[in-house]
Amino acid sequence: MRTRHNEVAPAQYEIAPIYEEINVAVDHNQLLMDLMDRVARRHKLRVLLHEKPFAGVNGSGKHNNWSMGTNTGVNLLSPGKNPGTNLRFLTFFVNTIAAVHKYADVLRASIAHAGNDHRLGANEAPPAIISVFIGEALTNLLDQIAKGKNQDGKEVKRALDLIAKLPNLELDNTDRNRTSPFAFTGNKFEIRAVGSSQNCAGPMAVMNSMMGLQLTEFKADVDKLIAKGEEKDEAILLVLKSYIRRSKAILFEGNNYSDEWKEEAARRGLNNFPTTPEALDVLGNKQAQELYGKSGVMTKVELEAYHSVQLHSYITKLDIEAKSLEEMVQSLVMPAVLRYQKELAENIAAMRAIDMLSSAKLQIELIKRVNTNVEAIHAGMNSLHEAYEKAHHADSLRAEADIFCHAVRPQMEAIRAAVDDLAAIVDDEYWPLVKYRELLFVR
Repeated sequence: MRTRHNEVAPAQYEIAPIYEEINVAVDHNQLLMDLMDRVARRHKLRVLLHEKPFAGVNGSGKHNNWSMGTNTGVNLLSPGKNPGTNLRFLTFFVNTIAAVHKYADVLRASIAHAGNDHRLGANEAPPAIISVFIGEALTNLLDQIAKGKNQDGKEVKRALDLIAKLPNLELDNTDRNRTSPFAFTGNKFEIRAVGSSQNCAGPMAVMNSMMGLQLTEFKADVDKLIAKGEEKDEAILLVLKSYIRRSKAILFEGNNYSDEWKEEAARRGLNNFPTTPEALDVLGNKQAQELYGKSGVMTKVELEAYHSVQLHSYITKLDIEAKSLEEMVQSLVMPAVLRYQKELAENIAAMRAIDMLSSAKLQIELIKRVNTNVEAIHAGMNSLHEAYEKAHHADSLRAEADIFCHAVRPQMEAIRAAVDDLAAIVDDEYWPLVKYRELLFVR
């Protein structure tokens, strides 16, 4: 571990492992998750890797730091002090942006699962819209290259002259925009939308595959210009210029949480898939088949199977959650609430018997609040059962996932809201479950 520190939520920690080759890093991450779980159990504790275990409290995710290096250890995304080094940096930097722009929807699909749906778009997590943040200095640089003009607005005859007098880019010129799902942070990119319970292999496989295809395309485009008589460095800059113009829509420096960005993203042609079933639809498209097929990761048949497995996993998780919710409410919450309701009713009746009903305003308001929540839970349970039955009679996995997403889950959330309100007022003596304050601030 390089660092470990407290995060925003109570009992929440962030750890940062030392960087290493990606296959090893993914394996170590899985081993660490398993180790934390087993060690916690030895101490009668639990490690929660769920993306959003507590409503209204910050959730958890992973920042996958990604860069490319040569076989001699040179970081290709590290800016330098001379034109040659910076040309190399710009080549891989711009190609990364171009790849994310082209395959944004596949990258979004790679982080789609039931737990992450609770987190993406919330106040502490990146949104479901994929965009790239690179900071003011690099944004200005790319604008200069795209326009072929220097900072004073003067025309530059040779594109290479633009990077001959660059400011020192070795320093991290970004402002660490925490709302961005994909950000450049000095000498690497961070994919910030990966879920805390997720295996990092999925998004990393997409990242590597799309970069492989992008660099293959880049090489072909440069070779075409060289064949026409362009100098190599000039050809590289001309291709990069076209990529910058083509990928400009994916660059965004503002607040990714805002409603204005959703509207702006739609105008730019960027997709917004807020739920897992919608995000996974891209796996059936030509774009995903091209990415996985050309890179040799998965054939079309394997991709179809993978899509089905992801949908089935999503359905299964929500199915388990719905059944657990129903059992907990019926066998634990409702008996406790009804006992408390009975005590309130008896208290009100006793006050009436001694002609002090006017002094029982608090009890009356409490029993009304309890009754309102009980009715909400009863209605929610009925609607949940209807949606549940409808889902299990759907004619396809995709249709079943859609019902779980848009019918089952909203009813679960409505029931949960009523239960949470009851937990705030029902006496601890009656309440059979651990309350939030006891979970977060250990009693």
